[in-house]
Amino acid sequence: MANAAEHSGSRLIRVVILRSPEGFVRLGVVDRSRTIPVIRTDSNGDQTRGRGLLMVDALTDRWGTDLYRWGKQVWGELKCEVRP
Repeated sequence: MANAAEHSGSRLIRVVILRSPEGFVRLGVVDRSRTIPVIRTDSNGDQTRGRGLLMVDALTDRWGTDLYRWGKQVWGELKCEVRP
């Protein structure tokens, strides 16, 4: 969310939460920028910024970016226990 607010230039940012039948919860951030984010590997330990996608990668089971005609969605999925 912070990356979208700072880097997308969008005035409108949407948060999407979906639950799949396979037991994943998908958290997505949608903005109007079509710039695909990349994981930065050049940050040193003293930097207070530049590790957003590293955290997403470490905390989710899988993540990605979906491009649309008008922008993109960056999403991460967490595997959840499915209860009957």
